[in-house]
Amino acid sequence: MTNDGVIDIFRKTGALLEGHFILTSGYHSPHYFQCAKVLQYPEYNQLFSKAIADHFCGKKIDLVISPAVGGIVFGTEIGRQLYVRTVFSERENGEMKLRRGFEINKGENVLVCEDVVTTGGSVFEVIELVKRSGANLAGVGFIIDRSNGKVNFGADQFSLAKMEVIKFEEDKLPEWLKKIPVTKPGSRNISS
Repeated sequence: MTNDGVIDIFRKTGALLEGHFILTSGYHSPHYFQCAKVLQYPEYNQLFSKAIADHFCGKKIDLVISPAVGGIVFGTEIGRQLYVRTVFSERENGEMKLRRGFEINKGENVLVCEDVVTTGGSVFEVIELVKRSGANLAGVGFIIDRSNGKVNFGADQFSLAKMEVIKFEEDKLPEWLKKIPVTKPGSRNISS
């Protein structure tokens, strides 16, 4: 699977959006990867998940964990393919937590999976949960690396595609982007 092949699948399924978006990281961008639109197709979820599972299959993995909401579908399929327990973390009062009776056991080898990484904020929060539990970070797998390799999780990390999509801080928006109505499609503020 090539970088261009993955991006082409996003375009073909309408999952690479153009406009003016506020990303989960708070940055503004004229592009947004809506992974839910591509992962709704079982063939693409299986294809992407298999590539991640194949990359980490030589490691002992006991648990796959993903941050809610974006990583759940993807992480669950990776866990299924690796035949390991799969959980997700979610925000409660702005803090990433394990809920619903989920646990990370001391000494477990944990693979963190996410759909899109821009700054890595959610993944770093999940990694902190893994470390606080006394578990081992076995690696991080994700579909799209919007940082184009700049984010380093300090572990074996593997993405299917790298693409540095331009982004701007809110107080540094170019005039052409200010003219486009803003959309905030991420899941950071979803309450459960």
